Amino acid sequence: MPDGFDTRETWPFECLRCLYVWEENFVVRHLCDAHGNEVDIWLSSGIPVQPPWSGACCPDCGAYHVTWFPAGYLTRHPELVAAPEPEPERVPVPAKVPAQRRAPSAGRLLIALGVPLAAFVGFELYANLVAVARPHP
Repeated sequence: MPDGFDTRETWPFECLRCLYVWEENFVVRHLCDAHGNEVDIWLSSGIPVQPPWSGACCPDCGAYHVTWFPAGYLTRHPELVAAPEPEPERVPVPAKVPAQRRAPSAGRLLIALGVPLAAFVGFELYANLVAVARPHP
C-alpha cells in the first residue's frame, strides 16, 4: 500500500495574451511505494490534472501562453487582480404586445404593376408616333 500525504497549493497565473490574472487551487498527493519510488499527483476539484507548469490554459481567452507567479504573490500585489465586474442593472422588460399583421399596402401593388405598365404603354406610343411621322419608302 502506498504511503503519502496531501498538501494544498494555490498557484497564481497570468495570461500573456490578454493579461488576465487568476488563481487556481490544487491538492498535491505525494505518494511513496514500498520500493521508495515517489510520485506527485495533482488534483483540481478532486480530478487528476497535469501539473500547473505544463499546459495551463487562460479561462478568459483560451490561450496557452501563460506564466505563473510565486506562491502568495497576488496577496502582496492585489492591484494585479481585476476587480469583480458590477452586476448589470436589471431593467424591467415590458409585457409582450401581440404582433399585428400589417395589411398589404395597395399603393405598393399599384406602383409595382403600374410603373412597368406605364413604361410599356409609353414606349408603344412613342414607337407609333415615330412610325407615323416618318414616311414609308
